Amino acid sequence: MELYQHFRKEEHQFIDQVLEWKETVSRQYAPKLTDFLDPREQQIVQSVIGSDEDVRVSFFGGAPFAERRRAFLYPTYIEPDEGDYGIVLFAVRYPDKFISLEHRDVLGALMSLGLRRGKFGDILVQGGEIQFFAAAEVADYIRLHVGTIGKAPVSLELLPLSAAMPLEETWQEGTVTVSSLRLDAVLAQAFRLARDKARTLVESGLVKVNWKVVDKPDFVCGPGDVLSARGFGRCKLFSVEGPTKKERWLVRIGRQK
Repeated sequence: MELYQHFRKEEHQFIDQVLEWKETVSRQYAPKLTDFLDPREQQIVQSVIGSDEDVRVSFFGGAPFAERRRAFLYPTYIEPDEGDYGIVLFAVRYPDKFISLEHRDVLGALMSLGLRRGKFGDILVQGGEIQFFAAAEVADYIRLHVGTIGKAPVSLELLPLSAAMPLEETWQEGTVTVSSLRLDAVLAQAFRLARDKARTLVESGLVKVNWKVVDKPDFVCGPGDVLSARGFGRCKLFSVEGPTKKERWLVRIGRQK
């Protein structure tokens, strides 16, 4: 099918899922709400639905700046509003004068509940304050079972979505050369690591490309790819300018501040 030619092989299964959602909405003439999707999954949904005359799609993650968002597929007679996305906002209350919590602590506590990652949206951490978005259908379960995060006793408070802390994504960009567009080569240059160190991170399952774990060092990166390495942060390959005279690749990379 021509559609699949535009996507990587590992994305084909998700495309099949989107096609199934689209068919269900079209056949039943009723809306479909997905779990929270990462930005790459949102791109795929948008591409698959495209300009379909019978099925439309919109996205919302709890706030305009949210990275992870739920998709709402719907027939043309519906005009969606925020309530259709089933999203709640929790504030985490804890003794922040004595204990410091990070994004990974919160994510770890949430994932230990046995729920899919898709039931949680963005986790906002700023100046000791912590908030996170979640699917409304599991809100009661979350409140009942989250009493500690790390070693900190916590309580969860439901807030209106309008109370979400505004966070802006900023990138420190620069143009560099890499020996190839292999994942380990790009990663080494982006985070100023030895090539062997970058390869080890990849093979250990500590690296994600477009929010999915990739454990093959020879994975070929392309423009728009977002890379993250546990303990080092996140970077984005903005563009590939082309090969240099010394047979290296000139690329524009940004590191998230």
